[in-house]
Amino acid sequence: MSKNDVPTSKDGEAPVESVSFPFDRMTVQRFRETFPRARWSDTLRAWTVPGKTARRRIDRWLTREAARADVFAAEKGRDAYAFEPILSPYLDVIKTGLRIRTPFSKTVVDELRQVPFARWNGELSVWEVPFASYDELQHRWDAIEAAAKRAEPEERRKRAEARKGSEDEAKTRRRSAERKRHRLPVPADDLPPPERPVATSAYGIVVVTDITGEVVDPDPVAEFYADAGGEDVWATWRLPTLDELIHTWPAKTAAGEHERKRGWWQPTIWELREARRTARSRERRKAR
Repeated sequence: MSKNDVPTSKDGEAPVESVSFPFDRMTVQRFRETFPRARWSDTLRAWTVPGKTARRRIDRWLTREAARADVFAAEKGRDAYAFEPILSPYLDVIKTGLRIRTPFSKTVVDELRQVPFARWNGELSVWEVPFASYDELQHRWDAIEAAAKRAEPEERRKRAEARKGSEDEAKTRRRSAERKRHRLPVPADDLPPPERPVATSAYGIVVVTDITGEVVDPDPVAEFYADAGGEDVWATWRLPTLDELIHTWPAKTAAGEHERKRGWWQPTIWELREARRTARSRERRKAR
């Protein structure tokens, strides 16, 4: 398999979903027949499928493939669970496999995405893993459970209490105060385009609203902007809307050293994809 660029639509909108599964020639053939626009990503070690309905179509395909999977693999998984079960408050047994419900953790999501045929059940807000994938789930469970425990509200509260009065807390407060100023140092001779989403080293994808012309004094802000220099000026920024992110044309390649040092660059499809998810969640919260 070779790496391919993720396809994008003509207007720049390219919702993309990823899926991984155990490799065998016939499974890949069935997958490519079902998803002719799918591409392999060496970075994600997964297949990517574009389209607004991609997640739904992938889930249907995974369900069919799980049913097609070697019946002995499922029996082997059931036997493995019976012999050495995962005992955890985050896991329940169902007829076809296991259900996993944890507080949100990026580590948990990343680990479960690597489990063959694991799927997210949005209606129940749980991950579902067939018995045939039990060995892989068991292999990753320590990392999953540790991350889930760290994400518990009480654990987060304890960590916050432990940080009170510490230098780490002071740094966090200073960084939060700086972020609330909604400013960003940019090179005076290489300004970002106004009113268009750009990726930044400091704040992810933002929209630059104005160039104030005020020269940056690098010393007071060195802990926030390591590459800021005397040739930089302050720009103001805001968060992009979902619509702006959807209509932003992605860069074909990741930012190089020069772009990252200047502090802004054209975002890739993967950066846009994460920003769109965040913006979608943000707009849903506002609507509620």
